[in-house]
Amino acid sequence: MPSFDIVSSVDWAEVTNALNQASSEVGQRYDFRGTETSIEKTENGLLITANSEERARAALDVLESKMVRRKVSLKFLDKKDPEPGPKGSSKILVAIKEGIDKEHAKDLVKRIKDSKLKVQGSIQGDAVRVSGKKRDDLQSAIALLKKAEIDIELGFINFRD
Repeated sequence: MPSFDIVSSVDWAEVTNALNQASSEVGQRYDFRGTETSIEKTENGLLITANSEERARAALDVLESKMVRRKVSLKFLDKKDPEPGPKGSSKILVAIKEGIDKEHAKDLVKRIKDSKLKVQGSIQGDAVRVSGKKRDDLQSAIALLKKAEIDIELGFINFRD
């Protein structure tokens, strides 16, 4: 029975490249001189620190532009509000969302069922497997999900006949 998987996975190599490019640009740009602005990767995500909130937001804009250039979707980013730090500094934590959580997986399965296509969706961990008898039905399901307004980035892998 033909099937495919719906996943939400980040290309970490491209994220690292975008992070390196953004931190390099922040270090070289004239408007960031003397602001002690830095972008670094932590276990919780990406941490942007600067001596003011506006510089931290500007560094976030630089990071986002580098991610877009590297073809990393901004839907993967979960930006927190700026937090005050010592001596008037500011920091922004940007978490990277990966995988499909339960609520989004249930929503995807519901959309597939409501479409009246002859396919079935099943939740398998942080992915959703869609199977059906005809390849055309599966391709219609992919087209349906690509058009849907969902706030996570979807990838379609393991298409099997």
